[in-house]
Amino acid sequence: MPLTAADTTKAVDALMTSLQHAAKEEIEFLRATILAAHPSIQEGVKWSAPSFRTTEYFATINLRTKVGVGVVLHLGAKPRGDGVIVDLIPDRTHLLQWKAKDRATVDFKDLADLESKKTAFQAILKHWIKHV
Repeated sequence: MPLTAADTTKAVDALMTSLQHAAKEEIEFLRATILAAHPSIQEGVKWSAPSFRTTEYFATINLRTKVGVGVVLHLGAKPRGDGVIVDLIPDRTHLLQWKAKDRATVDFKDLADLESKKTAFQAILKHWIKHV
C-alpha cells in the first residue's frame, strides 16, 4: 500500500487541530490508546477521520458518535473473503459489538469509561492486528 500525505501523524494532528467535537479529549485519549497498543500501529486520515493501520487500515474513530466516542474495527476498506474473525478475537469484557463477521465497533461513553477499559481494549487490538 503506497503511503500518501494523508497517511501520516502530521495529517491526523492537522485534523485534530481543526476538529470541533464535544468528545475531543476522549478522541485524543483513544488515539493515544490505539497507538500505544502495539509498536507496529501507525495513524493517518482515512474516511475523514483518524484511522490506524499496520499493513492495512484496521481501525477508524467514529466522529459521528453522539455521546462519548467510538471506533470501528475492520480489515480494510473492502470486505475480504477470508474476513471471518468474529471467532478469533477474545473479548472477555464484551467490548466488541459485531456488525459483520469482519467488522465490529467499540463505544466508550466518556473519558472515565475509556480509562477503565483501556487495557481490555488494547488486548483486543493486539489480537485484531494479527488478522490485518
